[in-house]
Amino acid sequence: MTTPAEPAAPTGPRVPEAVHRRRWAILGVLMLSLLIVVLDNSILNVAIKTISTPAPTGLGATQSQLEWAINAYTLVFAGLLFTAGLLGDRLGRKKVLLGGLAVFGIGSALAAFSGSPGQLITFRAVMGLGAAFVMPATLAVLMNVFEREEQPKAIGIWAGGVGLAVAIGPITGGVLLDHFWWGSVFLVNVPIVLLGLALMLWLVPDSRDPNPGRVDPVGVVLSVVGLVLLVYGIIKGGQLADFTDATVLATIGAGLAVLVAFVVFEKRSDHPSIDVTYFKSKVFSAAIAAVALVFFALMGVTFFSVFYTQSVRGYSPLQTGLLMLPLAAAQLIFAPRARLVVDRFGNRVTTTAGMAVIAAMLAAFATLDGDTPIWILEVIFFLMGAGMAHIMTPVSVVIMQALPREKAGSASALSNTFRQVGGALGIAVLGSVLSTAYRTGIEDELGALPPGLRHTAGESIEATLGVAAKLGPRGESLVAPAYDAFLHAMHVTALWGAGVALIGAVVVALFLPGRPPSPQRAQGDKELSHTGS
Repeated sequence: MTTPAEPAAPTGPRVPEAVHRRRWAILGVLMLSLLIVVLDNSILNVAIKTISTPAPTGLGATQSQLEWAINAYTLVFAGLLFTAGLLGDRLGRKKVLLGGLAVFGIGSALAAFSGSPGQLITFRAVMGLGAAFVMPATLAVLMNVFEREEQPKAIGIWAGGVGLAVAIGPITGGVLLDHFWWGSVFLVNVPIVLLGLALMLWLVPDSRDPNPGRVDPVGVVLSVVGLVLLVYGIIKGGQLADFTDATVLATIGAGLAVLVAFVVFEKRSDHPSIDVTYFKSKVFSAAIAAVALVFFALMGVTFFSVFYTQSVRGYSPLQTGLLMLPLAAAQLIFAPRARLVVDRFGNRVTTTAGMAVIAAMLAAFATLDGDTPIWILEVIFFLMGAGMAHIMTPVSVVIMQALPREKAGSASALSNTFRQVGGALGIAVLGSVLSTAYRTGIEDELGALPPGLRHTAGESIEATLGVAAKLGPRGESLVAPAYDAFLHAMHVTALWGAGVALIGAVVVALFLPGRPPSPQRAQGDKELSHTGS
């Protein structure tokens, strides 16, 4: 296969003048659509502790049910992204965007009034179905309303929109949980969806691929079934604190076998969901791997950091949201400017440095304890956000420019599929590491409890503290060991995450391209100096 930057820029403008004039307004509408899809997960991260508390405050969800509440969304999202991209290419991106937003809004309203963890997991899957049709269409429309030379800047702003959603989500979630019931974190999506639908009907032009691919239902089923089995096995292993259990091994093995069958089927299909020939390019493969690995580390860390700030440090959901602000602020500051750094130093140096910073910050989580000054956590979050901005912008440009403009939906879907799969596996794997390490650390302290209660209390710090509260004065002796066991589990989990990020740094250092040609670099130096002045 040719190198990812191969498709030549066409001579003369390819975007109609009427569309070109309103391209920035269109980008704003696309970012609003993107905002609610990303916002939803960042809001949920703050709400997971509340949802884990017993009714009437929450749903009494266990840690494994919380992982499924997050992963039901991400797995359906990831499994259908590529098909959604193809349907957008075939039916028209605007139609697919409108339909996806409507389904997402309906799923949000249903999730808000869930009566049990099982219902919440089901309605989160409906939200994932809608989101799968929104995410790839936003980038595909973007690629069709901006000329090639403006695409890196537009993608940088688009990536900054992800940072904005990460910023707004936890704070919005915190405010809502301070004043309303937990379901309000989902209900808030509905008015945003209605606004997005109105603006999209007014502003966004429709576009489609003149030669769209055929939909691949067998590939979709194989990918979703394989991922669900794999993630279920990983989460079950963490829940039992035993990865040698026959059920766990059989489920993980079956998941891997189905995923291998998926790859073989896609390779032989004349209309695959994922064209595996794209991955013959080492540059393209490294960029996709970077996306998956950074979200693996980030989603896993966000999951345990909420329990650290709320359960161990005693902060409210709103305070937790504010504590996460530096993570998002750094992305907002650096994502739009990352392309200038790439122009000066090249993709390889910029992205490797970003991965190294994330690895270092994950390792820094292993130094936190119950009375560490909170400003240290703020610095860690800020540097993580800066590192992420210098990964996502350059690799998004590499991926999107790897394929012709007509295949923008496919390129976007590939990027987002691996982003979501990486995030889902991060929550499953690092969540299971956290569960296993926690149960191992606390089980000696639970010996006096009845066997059934002992198993429940060992699932998570929230479960232990819940049992301790029910036991009254007899349970007070469990509180300090629960904090100690959680901190130890968090340290172990953070080091695993750091190891994954280091693997990502090695991959991008070996395979991403270096510095661009000198005229482009000179222009980048000039822009960077203007930005700094």
